[in-house]
Amino acid sequence: MSIWKKEPSLDAINQRLEGTICDHIGITVTAVGGDSLTGTMPVDQRTIQPAGILHGGSSVVLAETLGSVAANLCSDEDKYWVGLEVNANHIKSVTSGLVTGTAKAVHVGRSTQVWEIRLENEKGQLTCISRLTMAAVSK
Repeated sequence: MSIWKKEPSLDAINQRLEGTICDHIGITVTAVGGDSLTGTMPVDQRTIQPAGILHGGSSVVLAETLGSVAANLCSDEDKYWVGLEVNANHIKSVTSGLVTGTAKAVHVGRSTQVWEIRLENEKGQLTCISRLTMAAVSK
């Protein structure tokens, strides 16, 4: 059973990310499941900190992007969802390759949504876990 109120299209989602920070740092939405949204981000010169590891802020950008896109796919046409609060626990450092994030709903209400986003390295190891609270605003 799908949670989406809008028909998800990977092409349309990724087109919407063009010209944004997501485009600049290489975020791509790669899969839409019945209750999840998945995307990747490279670990390279755009996303690392001076110590050569993935910057925590880059992880948060990926997490908030996936949660925000997912929240808006669950939305009625008269609402737009924006981030209200985001947190992240950085579990394991990453120095290269891709990180993959998967967003799943914890709560989808009329005025707030809560999403959990898990980021993993290429070995499938948890690198970051994030929780994103979204708020509905009128269009």
